[in-house]
Amino acid sequence: MIVGLTIPSYERIKVGGARAISAKTCTPGIREILEKETLYDYAARQPDALPLVGRAPVFAVSLPGGCGRAVVRHNMRGGWMAKISSDTFVLPTQWYRELLASLRLRASGVSTPEVLAYVYYPRNLMLLRSDVATREIPNGHDLSVALAKVTDYDHRVMILDAVAKLLRSLAQAGAYHQDLSLKNVLLTAGEGPGLDAHLLDVDRVRFSSPGSPLVAKANLDRLIHSLRKWRDLHALPYSAEDEEYLRLRSVE
Repeated sequence: MIVGLTIPSYERIKVGGARAISAKTCTPGIREILEKETLYDYAARQPDALPLVGRAPVFAVSLPGGCGRAVVRHNMRGGWMAKISSDTFVLPTQWYRELLASLRLRASGVSTPEVLAYVYYPRNLMLLRSDVATREIPNGHDLSVALAKVTDYDHRVMILDAVAKLLRSLAQAGAYHQDLSLKNVLLTAGEGPGLDAHLLDVDRVRFSSPGSPLVAKANLDRLIHSLRKWRDLHALPYSAEDEEYLRLRSVE
């Protein structure tokens, strides 16, 4: 953890063996949950829980105390490290990266869910497990689902325009997402006729110079790699023309 870290509108709490940093508006509800169980266990047993796809089941639920709807996940490892320990991390863990990255991105105009609470459960002086709750963005589909549902040219252009806008905002913020994939881009209906794209899993975001062309290229290349992979493995409707359109629109 970052010793002495203070973030306006957030506070640290301790309940039994659990430690948390919580948005102040959600602290009463988070404390109520942790007095009885883990945050993830609470989410998993709620009758209104909406299961979402992830490395482990992720649940969209209502949190108590007026906190509202949230997406709750148990942090899991990926890659070869998952074979050693699926959900145990060594201090310091990634919670502060995700929280600070979310705050910085949102301040820079990048749409990403608000982090409501990060809860960790120490196993000893060095190891812990953890849960995180982020504000639910309702009625969205990730980019893989949205593209698979495309039925006409105008709809396809709306999707690509929303993604290009997200890529431009990331470049303006100097934010490189090391795991920018179709599953980490959420699309929702915008306030106008178009769509909005939101960035997920921001603990993998690293910051460089705002407006950096290297950041713009790295994000675009990473996403195109994911698009090509889904096209080849899942027959995703994604063409060379789509790719050229996305390349041109993302650097305007």
